Parts: sequence; structure tokens; C-alpha cells
Amino acid sequence: MEQETVFIRNQGGVTVLSDLLQSLDQCEGFCFTVAFMTFGGVQLLVQKLSELEQRGIYGRVLTSTYQQFSEPKAIEKLQSFKNIEVRLYDQVIEGGLHAKGYLFMKGELVEVYIGSSNLTTSALKENIEWNVKLTKSKSDVMVEDVLSDYELLWEAAGSLTKEKLEKYKASYQRFKAFERESLLEVEDALLLPSEVRPNLMQQAAMKRLNSLRQRGEKKALVIAATGTGKTYMSAFDVSQVKPRKLLFVVHREEILRSAKVTFEKVMGDCNISMGLYTGNVKEIEADYLFATVQTMSRYYEQYPRDYFDYVIIDEAHHVGGQSYQKLLDYFTPKFLLGMTATPERCDDFNIFDCFDGHVALEVRLREALEENLIVPFHYFGIRDIEGVNLSDVKLDQIHEITKRLKVNERVNFILEQMQLFGYDGEYRKAIGFCVSVEHAEYMTQKFNEAGVVSACLTGNHSPEERQVIIQRLEDDQDPLEVIFTVDIFNEGVDIPSINLVLMLRPTQSPIIFIQQLGRGLRKQENKEFLTVLDFIGNHHKSFLTAIALNGDRFYDKDSLKVAVSTGFPDIPGDSFIILDSISKEQILTQLESENFNSMAYLRETYQEFKRMNRGQTPYMLSDYLKYEGAPDPVSFIKKEKTYLNFVAKVEQDSFLLSLLGADEFVKVVREWSGQLPLRRPYEFILLNYLMRHPEVMHLDLEMAIKEVLKYVDAVCEESVLHALQCLGQVYYDTGEVSQYLKLFECLGQTIVVLPVFNQLRHAPHFKPYLEDVLMYGLVRYQEEFGTNDYGLPFFKLYESYTMKEVAKLANYDKKHSAFRGSGLLTYQNDFFLFVDLHKEEDIKESINYQDQFISADKFQWQSPNATTQDSERGQKIIHNKEKGINLHLFVRKFKKIDGEVQPYIYIGRGNTIHAEGNKPITIQMELEHKIPAALYREFNYKV
Repeated sequence: MEQETVFIRNQGGVTVLSDLLQSLDQCEGFCFTVAFMTFGGVQLLVQKLSELEQRGIYGRVLTSTYQQFSEPKAIEKLQSFKNIEVRLYDQVIEGGLHAKGYLFMKGELVEVYIGSSNLTTSALKENIEWNVKLTKSKSDVMVEDVLSDYELLWEAAGSLTKEKLEKYKASYQRFKAFERESLLEVEDALLLPSEVRPNLMQQAAMKRLNSLRQRGEKKALVIAATGTGKTYMSAFDVSQVKPRKLLFVVHREEILRSAKVTFEKVMGDCNISMGLYTGNVKEIEADYLFATVQTMSRYYEQYPRDYFDYVIIDEAHHVGGQSYQKLLDYFTPKFLLGMTATPERCDDFNIFDCFDGHVALEVRLREALEENLIVPFHYFGIRDIEGVNLSDVKLDQIHEITKRLKVNERVNFILEQMQLFGYDGEYRKAIGFCVSVEHAEYMTQKFNEAGVVSACLTGNHSPEERQVIIQRLEDDQDPLEVIFTVDIFNEGVDIPSINLVLMLRPTQSPIIFIQQLGRGLRKQENKEFLTVLDFIGNHHKSFLTAIALNGDRFYDKDSLKVAVSTGFPDIPGDSFIILDSISKEQILTQLESENFNSMAYLRETYQEFKRMNRGQTPYMLSDYLKYEGAPDPVSFIKKEKTYLNFVAKVEQDSFLLSLLGADEFVKVVREWSGQLPLRRPYEFILLNYLMRHPEVMHLDLEMAIKEVLKYVDAVCEESVLHALQCLGQVYYDTGEVSQYLKLFECLGQTIVVLPVFNQLRHAPHFKPYLEDVLMYGLVRYQEEFGTNDYGLPFFKLYESYTMKEVAKLANYDKKHSAFRGSGLLTYQNDFFLFVDLHKEEDIKESINYQDQFISADKFQWQSPNATTQDSERGQKIIHNKEKGINLHLFVRKFKKIDGEVQPYIYIGRGNTIHAEGNKPITIQMELEHKIPAALYREFNYKV
């Protein structure tokens, strides 16, 4: 059946790759012609090409030698398929080949796909590409012309002999060598030390650090993955502060020398002396001193307390150690900066508290990919062999899982898949993550027997033994290809050359998954991407992989289902996630049946996090901020009103149970916990200030504004006054007044501390838990909202809000619990439109065709049933712009998911462009902000 012409580009979650994979899946034969191809581009098709090989579907691929761009490795990979013939068009023959076309045969029909896309990773996802796809009969004149032209080119290229390919490979290698030499010459000429420039991540950190200092703060923490440029960032910040004396403290001497070189590059010739302070070298007269903690902790008293203006603690996750605490207790710098890639390694020590809760920057995996700070990855989810059955085992039954994974057939399958997917670069540098030491030793033995040189590293090996093996893997002349390990490489290990990660164990935790993935993402010269092969078994928690890949701690089930169904198109940059059809279906089925709000699920999630926390009970909410991929503790709060209640119930902890017997403490913790996650930080900022300054007995508007400005770029006086009134329970209803404890008396523009709050903040057994709620709220707020002033009402586009939160953020001056209803709520010149796109969780039965997105920038909304066009309210809605009325649109897909009421997503303001009907009025509005493709897809996608 002939189809309409379709315009295909990398937009709206539909990529050139996703469309090509769909066409390959449905075809009976195919012909490609591309000017360029790379191994990365071809690798993304191999899973589908392998399926076509098994089905006997024949294909032809024509590429060119133009500018020696096509990678020989890509050509060889395609040649490895028995069902594919590749030919190489030499431009010397007759003109250069620039055509890009993909032809798919379907009986008497041909799907013709012609445009700008070559077979490269960027073209398949990121580049601005224009392609036109149409399906026509073979007898169609245009199709006949295309097929005829293809045959002429195919014949002109001739068979790709071994000699012809070897000749091209030699030419390609010569060209690449010349390219590298030219690039080095340019870099030598241009990249002078004085011209080193901060990237966007570093600029954001510098801005935040400068703002904190201007507001009188003296400490801050930066959290960013290995390889994202934390040391450069610190050097750039020092160059803007220009301290007289600097101390840079690290744990290992090799990092110290590298840091000193970085500072010299950034600072250039600025008449500042830099020196080392180690066991062997003591250049104590230097202005900027780079010291190991071991040496400095022995001789620190030789310096006055205020000697250093700026102190930097690298690898700040070690600050809980005695050596670091000596230095932090002694020195009184004007500013203290901590930097870490792994805050989770702090054991019982609260790293956030050590730096007064000020996180100047947090760069997690998704942000690092967006900013191109790490290499992209190609993730392939591969269904494990049928002979391995994990459906009836729990993920903590390590011995049993090990026994079931030690199967020769599985080893052969893993080797086959490694051969199929390949890797970027000339040499394979792989890490295989196993379920146990026994499993790692087994895999090492079997790989060596198969001729793949491998080594095993576990916690049983000394640091020196580990370093020897790591150096062997890094050495291109060493035959070692694979290191099998358990958990020792999850974090804190830097092996830049890794180009292949093997996930050989069931995903037990999103935290572990992200840590293991991160081992291969460090940038290195000539390294374009990381290949990840994940062997997904049939265990009942396969969906944890989807949670990890979705890259968001705060998710709901529906958004996960959409991400899995559409191939995670929102993963940034040139990263790709491809699940085979069986794994995808299994994960979707599990997501559908799992209730994320059930006590059983929450208990299991908590216990897994506890195992990640070295088996120690995570008493604090801030523990969850340390780990990327950690569960959202707010889900525990929603279940039991407070996090402490949840932990006490799960652990039957006698200390917590006694603590929770204090009624006044419980009421306060419950009230504060109920405000998480924060949508406006002002109240928590002021509470945090009062908790940390127990001598302060009242807080006026001027002081409150000053404190708030330590966290945000700007704030209006009206909003801070409203926050003070909220703290004084001015807008509480009678139920809330009886449920919670009054801590402050609001007197005009001042709040006065009441005795009960004063007692609680002085109580050593209560204070840590109260401060923890505030700390968690503020640090998480910084993660999600940054320091921006979102105006009034204080709404961030595409964030989620409840009706009660909307009232607070609009500075609503009546009881906030009264701000509820359906459809439309108003306050002054702001009209708030609340829309449920689907009335029930069953999307097929519940679509609301009256309230719907017409396009990404237009929305149709139906007013409350009693509204007429000639009423005052109707006129304000219809002529909102002329009458100065702001129409704020809030949308949610479902009212409830797994029985839990869902918040609304703020879509922004809209303006009426058409109205018809009465009681209700059907309004069409143009949105002031075009909704992002990912969110538009999620609202409209039917799983």
C-alpha cells in the first residue's frame, strides 16, 4: 500500500536511527548508498542486521572513498554479515559519490528514503538532517529512476576485493596520520596557557561560588564525575579570587603534581610561586602550596591558622578521616572548597554538613553527557540465553545466581556478542562486572581458554596488584583485553582507555549500574564512544535497568514505560540505548505489574539502598544525595508521613521508636517533611538559618531577604514576606493548626521564635534530624532549580506542582487548603487551568478529547460547565491578553498512578486565539513556550 510522503529528521523523539530500524524490521531486502560511514554508525544497526541475517534478508551497501572519511572498520563489520554485500565507490572513477539514500523492498513496494543522512552516529540522532520517505510501487517512474541509478553506481563500484580494501585502508591511515599532525600543529600554535578557557560547567560553578562569597558564605562543595574538569574549575575560580595564599590538599601524590600543572596552565605568568609539600619535597615558601594530606596533617601547626586565604580539598569524600579533620579544625581560610566525584564514599560522615550544605555545582551523568564532558555510550540490552533461569531467585542470593551464571553456553554467547558488536578503537579494553568473586574467576578462566587474554581483580587483591593489572590494560602493547571484577571498580577508579563494558550480572541497583557505566566514560584521545553490552536475564527486577538508564532519580511509572517503548530518545548527545525486542517486552510487562507505591516495593528498594550504604542504616535523608541513581526518599515519606517513621517501621529500631514518641518533635518533622520536594526554598532557608543560629530569637524582613539571597540570584520582597507569614501559620486552616506545632509568632514583617522551637533546636537528640530534613530539601532544590529567580508566581517551566503548592507560589493570601477544585482557580490577575488529559489510568478508555494538545505550541481547553462567553470570567478568559489576565496551564496525564495522586506539570502561560460554545466554552490557546519534544511525546504517547 502506497503511503504519503513523510519528512524525517532528528526531532521530537523520532530519530533517523529509530525510523531506519523500523524500516529494516519490516523489509524483505534493502539497498543503502552513503557517502560516509563510521563504525559507530554501523554498530547501532548490527543487532537488527543480525536478526535479518537469521531471517535470510539480503542487503547491499554502497559507500565511497571521498575524503577518506568512511572507516574501514565499518566496512569490515558490514562484510562480516553473510547476507550483506558492500561495495566501495572510488571517486577517481567518475565523480564523487555524495548520494544518501536508503531503499527497503516490501513485495511490490519500495520504501524510498532520500536526504542528507550518512551512516554516522551524529547523522542518526543529533545532526540537523532532512530526509524524505515515501512508499511507492516498483513500477512508479521515480522509483524506477532511483533503482536504475543505484544499479549503475553499484556496477561502477565493482566488487570489493581484499586488495581493494587493503589499498583503501592504507590510504585512510595515511590521511588520518596527516590529519593528526596538522591538528597538533594548530594546537601548538593556538592553545597557549593564557588562552585556556572554562567550559560551561566550570563557568556555572564559578558564578555560584562567587555569589556565595558575596553573600558572606565561606564553604562550598562541587560534585562532578571523574574527567569533567573539577581541578580546572578550581583553578579558574582561584584565578578570579586571586588569594594571597592557597592550600590544595589531596590524598595521593600523583594527583598533586597533575593539579599543580593545571594551575600553572590556568594562572599563566602571574608572579605567583607554586610548590609541592610531600614526604620528599617541601617547598614551603611557595604562595600556592600543593600538599598531600599525610604530610600536611603532621606539620600543619607550623602555619598560623589564618595563613591560607583559600583551601581546596580534592577527593573531599575523605574529609571524615582524622587527618582531614585536623586540618579543617585548625585552619580558618576565607574560603573552603571541597571537590568530589563520589560523595557516597563518606561512610557515616555528612559531607554536605561539612560544607554548610552549599553545593556550588553537581554534575551527574546526564549533565556530563549534555555538556560533552565525557564520551557518549552505545548501550545494547541483550536477552540472555534461555539456559539461564533467574526468575525464581532473589537478587541478594549471590551464591545461587553465581551457580546459574557459570554456564559454558553463556560464555560462548557473550563472546559471540562481543564479536558482533565490536568496540571503538584499535584495541579492545574491557571491564566485565560479575556477580561474585567466584563468577569473576570463572569468566577469567573461560575467556583465557578461548584465547581472549583476561585477568581477574577483586577485593582480595592489594592496591599494588590492582595497579599492575590496570597498567597492563592501558598498555597497547600488552595482550590483556579484559578485566573481570565484582564491585571494586564501581567508583573511584580511573581507566580512560576502557572502550567496552560488559554487564554480566543482573542489575541489582541503579546506583551500581551508573557507577559501572561510568568506568568507561572518561575522555581519551581518539576515543569516540563506549560500547556497553548488558546481558538482561529473566529475573523479576529487570525493570531496574530502565530506571538506571532513564537517568532521573525522580520518576513515575508511565514516563518509564514511554522511555522504554520509544528507545530512550532523550538520552543526551550521541549516546544511544537499544534494547532487543524480548528484553523490551519483559521490562514493559514488569513495569505494568509493579506497584511503585506498595510497601513491599518500597521496603525492598530501601533494603537494597541500605546494602549500597555498606549495610549501615541510612538514618538521614542526606544519605540519598550521595548516590547517583539512589531511590527517591520522598516516596518513603509519602508512605509513612516522615522518613524516620518509615525507617523505624522497616528496621524496628528501638532508638527511633523512642525518638518518635516525642509528640512535639514528630509534629515538626511531619510538617517539614510534607513540604518535600521543595518548590520554593525560602521557608527552608530561613528555618535552616534559625536552626544554625540558636541565639537568634526573631527574624525581620530585611534579615530574611539577606539570608535568602545566599541561595538565589534575586527575590522580591513580597515573596519573602509571604514565606515569613507561612512560617507563622497565617494561611493554615483549623485542621492544619491542630495537626502541626506553631513555632513562630508573626508580628507584621517579623517572626518571633516561640519557646517550643527554641527547645527543639537546642535538643541534641532532635536537632540532627531536623537539620537533615532542611539540608536535604535545600540541596535537592539546588539540584532541580538552581539559583534562578522564577518571578511571581514562582513557577519553573515543566516542573511538577500540586494545587496547594501553586497557592503558595502565587503568594495566595487566603488559606492555602482552600485552593482546590477542578478546572479553573483564580487569584488576582492569574488564572490557573488544571487539566487531566486522561480521567483514569487506562489510557485506551479514558482519553479526554476536549482538553488536549493540538500541537506542541497550541492547546485546547474546556472551561467549567457554568461559564458563558458573555460573563465577566468568560470575557477575561477569551480576551485574556487585552485584559491583563495570565492564563497558567497545568497538565497531568493521569489523576492517579498506582493509587497515588499525581501532581500537575506547569506548561507555562497561554493566550486565547479562538473560543466557541457556552457552558462550557471551548478555548484554543497559543502557548508562550513550545513544549519540549520529550514532554509532548510523553503526554501523547500510548504505551
